[in-house]
Amino acid sequence: MNHKVGMTQAMGRRLPLLSSGRSGFTLLEILAVIFIVSLVSVLVFPSFAGFGEKGIRSEARKIASLLRYLNDSAIYTKQTYPLTFDFSDGSLGWKDPEGEKTDRMKTLFSVDLQSRGELKEGQVTVFFGPTGGQEFIKVRLKDGEKGLTVAFNPASGRTKIIEAQ
Repeated sequence: MNHKVGMTQAMGRRLPLLSSGRSGFTLLEILAVIFIVSLVSVLVFPSFAGFGEKGIRSEARKIASLLRYLNDSAIYTKQTYPLTFDFSDGSLGWKDPEGEKTDRMKTLFSVDLQSRGELKEGQVTVFFGPTGGQEFIKVRLKDGEKGLTVAFNPASGRTKIIEAQ
């Protein structure tokens, strides 16, 4: 007598291992598919949340990095490097040890200089000399309702990204 009861035997009846002509999915297969779809959606959809915010944050980080880079390069090479904000086409232009460069910023809104106040039109040029940046600079970025400010401190050469109120 066989004392093992297998998956194919229940209550004295023998169940077929393969379906006999039936089509469809088992509960286990349906649960596996639901689990996989849920897992993929959890991984993919959060990357789309705040998609518009990533553009403004990326530009803020880029500007903060550029301000620090120009400050450090000017001090190290004992040269003067200009940084120009052009509000007519939303671009930044600068000269560094590697040459002249430009980059477009879709969210560029204004530049607030200690010496001239807040500027939103035309071109604004700031200089980084052998002693570094000459004045406090606040670069304001705006994308719809979302706003960020990149603040540069010439005394420390540090930048800070601040959420707009």
